[in-house]
Amino acid sequence: MTFEYLNELGRKREAFLFICDFKAQNLEVVLLKDLDKEEIEFCIDANYKIKKHKHTLMKIPQPFTSYKEKFDFVIEKIQSGETYLLNLTQPSKIESSLTLKEIYQNANAHYKLRYKDKFVCFSPEKFVYLAKETIHAYPMKGTIDASFTDAKEKILADKKEMAEHVMVVDLLRNDLSIVATNVKVEQFRYVQAIDAGEKKLLQVSSHISGHVGEFWHNRVGSILQSLLPAGSISGAPKKRTLEIIQAVEGYERGYFSGVFGVYDGETLDSGVMIRFIEKTHEGYIYKSGGGITLDSDAYLEYNELQDKIYLP
Repeated sequence: MTFEYLNELGRKREAFLFICDFKAQNLEVVLLKDLDKEEIEFCIDANYKIKKHKHTLMKIPQPFTSYKEKFDFVIEKIQSGETYLLNLTQPSKIESSLTLKEIYQNANAHYKLRYKDKFVCFSPEKFVYLAKETIHAYPMKGTIDASFTDAKEKILADKKEMAEHVMVVDLLRNDLSIVATNVKVEQFRYVQAIDAGEKKLLQVSSHISGHVGEFWHNRVGSILQSLLPAGSISGAPKKRTLEIIQAVEGYERGYFSGVFGVYDGETLDSGVMIRFIEKTHEGYIYKSGGGITLDSDAYLEYNELQDKIYLP
């Protein structure tokens, strides 16, 4: 499928589900009227009710020394001026008695997707929302364990987290300016609580908007293509940072940190595919990561990567 095909569907106001990988090279498009729920399940619900479950995931993380080598490589690239923010991700082996379908059914999240018997994601992060004549983006950057004393105050006062968030907001403002006019930050650094299985996390987001006009439906695919890969899970400057990601991570993200969403003929809502479990011949792999800046601490970043391995 191509993004031009999405433009055609938008012109017809034909409802569809789209699933795009991280590199924006593989695009799956399914008309909602043709959706086979045995093959693909999705749910987009900002007001979902928490379903309690006892299931947890057994983590088998990569050793810290392996992560530290890649972290140090990224810091070198930052020091040389090639990037100033890079989202470093890694795969971790996990064990679970649940099938992908059962994982999907148990997970609590704003954006949920099960793609055949290949992967499932349960993401808290919105990518873009298009409605009427406006595009909205909600970059999410900054995470802390909610159980820490004064956790909200700490995450908002953290200079490293502030710098990282400012970079992402600036990147998203620039990205939206490619497809929209009158781009502005509606709300800067607000905190949301995320249910992370055995613990709760606080994550920091901002709200950015821009004007796309009443005929955005005719170019809905082109809009998406111009914004991918998502800035919050790549980095800045985007082009060079993507090259460094390819060199340092040592694995293919595939659909992890890509985007999926639904166009219903009137609006488009989409989420970034983080909190991601992939089924492989060797078992389940959980892909996670976080943003690296010059002020990042390798041990803290490694712990954050592990904190994001959970079934909410």
